[in-house]
Amino acid sequence: MLTAKRALFARIPMFNGLTPEEIDKLSQEATEKQYEAGEYIFHEGDACEGLYLTVSGTVKVIKSSPSGRQITLGVQPAPSTFAEIPLFDGGAFPASAQADDAVTALFIHKQVFHQLCMSNPGVALKLLAIVGRRLRTLVSVIESVTFGSIRQRIAQTIIQWSEQSQADQFEMPSTHQDLALHLGTVREVISRNLSRFQNEGLIRINRREMILLDKAGLRAEAETEF
Repeated sequence: MLTAKRALFARIPMFNGLTPEEIDKLSQEATEKQYEAGEYIFHEGDACEGLYLTVSGTVKVIKSSPSGRQITLGVQPAPSTFAEIPLFDGGAFPASAQADDAVTALFIHKQVFHQLCMSNPGVALKLLAIVGRRLRTLVSVIESVTFGSIRQRIAQTIIQWSEQSQADQFEMPSTHQDLALHLGTVREVISRNLSRFQNEGLIRINRREMILLDKAGLRAEAETEF
């Protein structure tokens, strides 16, 4: 397993440039953890004891309201780190992390990571760059939720799916429930708006397959300001 841990650290950009001795120390200190799909890795408000690195699988970072509504702040496929901010400010986790599918992760205690940053400041700078990129993504999420209607945001997501697949016919990468979590709404609202898009001739859905019938019309919906 030690060899596998070394290979993982070598794949993560944040640890590029570490000496073999530093990689070996991290590999020896890291603890392997397994999570089933749907299992929470930690909950919002839990104390942060260290840094998580995903070896395989995908992790969702989720924010919940007091009423129980949720929004997905980010999705992190392996290999990557997640929930890094409390490592710097010493606070609790500001959101929850949930395994989207079967996840294997490595855990590094924060004292070990702080020692690494002291001896190799480049690691801390790379981690801050990662945090900065995620902050930009979070600002986009806030902007969308605050200023865009749910209809507009669904249209924007469909356009993004089409661009990612480089086709107007593709398999939907998210279920209605996952899309609802991502957009901060409920599944029924997603289903209702997708049905309206179909009735208006913008898209056609057959099980998980989606076909864009009027891409220009869908873009107009995505760019409409309310």
